[in-house]
Amino acid sequence: MGKTKRKNVMVGGRVFFTSDHHFGHFNITKYQNRPFNSSKEMDEFLIEKWNSVVSSEDIVFHLGDFTLRGLKFADMIWRRLNGNIKMVAPPYHHDRKWIEEYRIGDGSIPCESKSGLLVDLYEGPHVLQTIEGFHPHIVLYHFPFAVWDRKHYGSWHLHGHSHGRFKGEGLCMDVGVDTEIANYCPVSLEQVRDFMENTKKEFLESITLAKVE
Repeated sequence: MGKTKRKNVMVGGRVFFTSDHHFGHFNITKYQNRPFNSSKEMDEFLIEKWNSVVSSEDIVFHLGDFTLRGLKFADMIWRRLNGNIKMVAPPYHHDRKWIEEYRIGDGSIPCESKSGLLVDLYEGPHVLQTIEGFHPHIVLYHFPFAVWDRKHYGSWHLHGHSHGRFKGEGLCMDVGVDTEIANYCPVSLEQVRDFMENTKKEFLESITLAKVE
């Protein structure tokens, strides 16, 4: 696919995180009670929600379960989504079909977003060490971790997979589209920061109450 010949530039927009769209997967509507009559209806809604908050200059980290289908279908969706898209997806879960095809691609499928930027793939946990004005260390992965790098120093962990059903200990957050905070949209870095500040406050309050009791 010419991945070694092309450079994807980190542009200067906002930063978003998201997960678990399941594009083209109608059964997810049953599992998650999504109110759609077809996968096409769901896909159109999710694309509209994405583009309602993400501009062409923004960066979006997608933490997996993008689609169970192949690379041609994934590319068809990417080409309708705004932003500089970074896929953080394990190669052995629901994304494995398109990831296998992505690895051996010959360039015939462009794998670009609507913004004309190459979609990047990170198959293992990805760490954001510095984002200006925000927390310096964020660990990204599809599955939630019990322990992650620098957790004891207050680092953040963002994940998907659990569709809002998992609440871990520490500064971790499910950014999947089925969570209440996401409401089917990518979650902004500002929303993540507010969530982490509230989580930290609740944790400190629980410690104080425990000492009093």
